[in-house]
Amino acid sequence: MENGIIQIYYGKGIGKTSAALGTSVRRAGKGDSVIIIPFLKGELDTDYLQRLEPEVKTFRFERSPESFSELSKEEQDEEKKNIMNGLAFAKKVLCTGECDLLVLDEVLGIVSEGIATEDEILELLSAKSPLTSVILTGKELSDGIREKADLVMNIVAE
Repeated sequence: MENGIIQIYYGKGIGKTSAALGTSVRRAGKGDSVIIIPFLKGELDTDYLQRLEPEVKTFRFERSPESFSELSKEEQDEEKKNIMNGLAFAKKVLCTGECDLLVLDEVLGIVSEGIATEDEILELLSAKSPLTSVILTGKELSDGIREKADLVMNIVAE
């Protein structure tokens, strides 16, 4: 067994989620189990991912079909609770080694939005079992999270 690594796909360009999903499908094709938790994106069309179960499972904690930025202040406050529940679930997954790959899609955005702190994400990553890999995506990357990563890919638009 290989040790799990922490990968980050970040930047202003498009393709971060696609890269993470591509890695997920590749890993599932090798027989690994994958859990994907999307943040801040609103309702996603995940029908195609459901066809990959049981190897790839998606857990969405936000309730609104709209993306976080389109919500009213009151709706955002409610979604913040749901997002924190998603982080708690992610920590449980990492502590138990429940999957081979955990994808936290747009988790860097919840730091940018002030929903979670860099320290909370670092604490989450510290809970990772040695064999579990993690992929984080988002537009902005803090120095502390960057230092924790084994591989960082900056995706830029040209």
